[in-house]
Amino acid sequence: MSVLVAPSMLSANFGKLDEDVKMVNESAADWFHLDIMDGVFVPNISYGFPVVKAMAKSAAKPLDAHLMIVNPDKYLSNFKDLGVEWLSVHYEACTHLHRTIQAIKGLGMKAGVALNPHTPVSLLEDILQDLDYVVLMSVNPGFGGQSFIEHSIDKIKKLRGMIDEKGYNCLIQVDGGVTTKNARALEEAGADVLVAGSAVFGASDPIEATKIIKG
Repeated sequence: MSVLVAPSMLSANFGKLDEDVKMVNESAADWFHLDIMDGVFVPNISYGFPVVKAMAKSAAKPLDAHLMIVNPDKYLSNFKDLGVEWLSVHYEACTHLHRTIQAIKGLGMKAGVALNPHTPVSLLEDILQDLDYVVLMSVNPGFGGQSFIEHSIDKIKKLRGMIDEKGYNCLIQVDGGVTTKNARALEEAGADVLVAGSAVFGASDPIEATKIIKG
């Protein structure tokens, strides 16, 4: 099975949002990736519930929301109500991570944990069995268009080994700096889902770029 591709809507043209949503619907992409930033946990603000609601109206593929925010527990039900199917929170933002993960699952969504580049995958040892996916940040979160951090390849391989050793049903999502040039290396390292922003929306042919990333 080829990797799943989740175009990051942070890189979409918000002046032509309907057109970009339609493009993702018609492409080989599998999910819509929604970067939710609060300007506190990360040094940027992205978009909130009204924009997600607008995208959800036309999206024909699952919505995958990545919460780069403090106090994510306050908003879990909001994202469920908006139709989000995959929801990830940051390890670094959750004091009671197990409780948060169980709350996401209790709402009927798939639950994920995101790790910043400096956070080792070994810290997931006691929560990994409860996760549907792990988001490995391969750039520092907060802005699109950053360069891929090469050490991320080693993190992917290490996490893949942890998951396979225990036989867990947990996907590895790689978010940041994904391009048509490194997609195969990420897949070979063990990635299941590739988030691509500028590599898709900044391409001269987004449909073709998505196809190449998917492989």
